[in-house]
Amino acid sequence: MQEEAMIDASAFLSALIGWYERHGRDLPWRHTHDPYAIWLSEIILQQTRIAQGQAYWERFMQRFPTVQQLAEASEDEVLKLWQGLGYYSRARNLHAAARQIVAQGRFPDTLADIQRLKGVGPYTASAIAAFAFNRPAVAIDGNAYRVFARLMGIHTPINSSEGQREFRIVGERLFGLNGHATTITHQGEAPWRTANSALMDLGATLCTPQAPACPECPLEDQCVAYHAHLTDTLPVKQKTVKSRTRHLAYVWVRCQGHVALHRRGEGDIWQGLWEPLVYEDQPVPTFQGQLTLLSKGVRHVLTHRVIIADFYLLNTDKRPATPDGYVWVNEEEATEYAVPRLVEKLQEMVERGKC
Repeated sequence: MQEEAMIDASAFLSALIGWYERHGRDLPWRHTHDPYAIWLSEIILQQTRIAQGQAYWERFMQRFPTVQQLAEASEDEVLKLWQGLGYYSRARNLHAAARQIVAQGRFPDTLADIQRLKGVGPYTASAIAAFAFNRPAVAIDGNAYRVFARLMGIHTPINSSEGQREFRIVGERLFGLNGHATTITHQGEAPWRTANSALMDLGATLCTPQAPACPECPLEDQCVAYHAHLTDTLPVKQKTVKSRTRHLAYVWVRCQGHVALHRRGEGDIWQGLWEPLVYEDQPVPTFQGQLTLLSKGVRHVLTHRVIIADFYLLNTDKRPATPDGYVWVNEEEATEYAVPRLVEKLQEMVERGKC
């Protein structure tokens, strides 16, 4: 661990919270202490921009206003409502954790117990503890890593185990945790809820990845990166695994008002979602009927994967043989099935009559 810049924790918190009171974002989940609503927002906003995620949060809260109702829903219902957000394991974990909470009889309220929920890691547990219960915790997300790296001049990669330990120690010291006392309060309470919101907002609106608004930052005078002209190089991130390219051909088989679909299994992308007839790294066979190429080389980017897909429509009067697991459903009801965004694009082409 490198030597830290010496920054007074109380001065840091005072400047951060003072800025937040004037410039903090008005987000609906910040108007509640309901741990369910806050937990839901944190899961949705993983890997998702607020502009997109807020609409999903509102739809989930309307459809499942309590954790009990979410737990009682089917996985298909949850995946369908999640459709378009990607990273579908989040939705499956959300559903499983809702059932954990209901089985426990209440939402856990300690950092350790919250982290035992399915799909909840150290960051999410800290965020829920701070936002819902005002527990002493620092939620270190991408925004926090960036603020701390620049503020303290830390060159340790943020995605290394050493970096995660170092940034956790830095965050706890600056937030006055683990024996590092702070006298800062907010509206007569310990500042954990407000301080974490402020840290997120500072990283999201001022201390941005490119072209940070340093002159507007309340921490400018303390910031190592600003004074050393290092904002373009901090934070440091290790190179990740190279993306793998996969080639798929989807065939939307339409036969007498029905289409063939199957649910993807475990151990691969899009687990539990539905898709039409698919061929990977092999030519599309000859079918009886009219086969139309709708689009070629549709690019879809996932974490560590790039999918290149060709879309086909097959109109036929005779159902072709399909692999095990395929079912025939009424085409008008096909949109009720949760599908990956890539398959949704195919559905949109078919519905618009691009054939």
